[in-house]
Amino acid sequence: MKMVIAIIQPSKLDDVKDELYKADINLMTVSEVLGHGRQKGVTEIYRGAREMGNLLRKVRIEIAVNDNFVEPAVRAIIKGAKTGETGDGKIFIMPLENTIRIRTEERGAIAIG
Repeated sequence: MKMVIAIIQPSKLDDVKDELYKADINLMTVSEVLGHGRQKGVTEIYRGAREMGNLLRKVRIEIAVNDNFVEPAVRAIIKGAKTGETGDGKIFIMPLENTIRIRTEERGAIAIG
């Protein structure tokens, strides 16, 4: 079991969700987050003065998957989120020690869905 976490542009959320659905991945958690990568935010001119915005709006998608769904999830996220421009985002894959479905108390791979 793995936890796949993607940080993407907000405008690409619908595209990523569509690609995940096509890959038969339907369970996810989505959060609005703030952050920046190499671009270190954006520079704007406000009333003639340069201002550096430190944090940009991003979307964080968390998906718990069984091992055989890791690569399909990664491919779907890339296909939906990639523009080829700086700031497309990142994908993190981490081991998931256990999962428990509260309603039935099922544990492990079966509890993911």
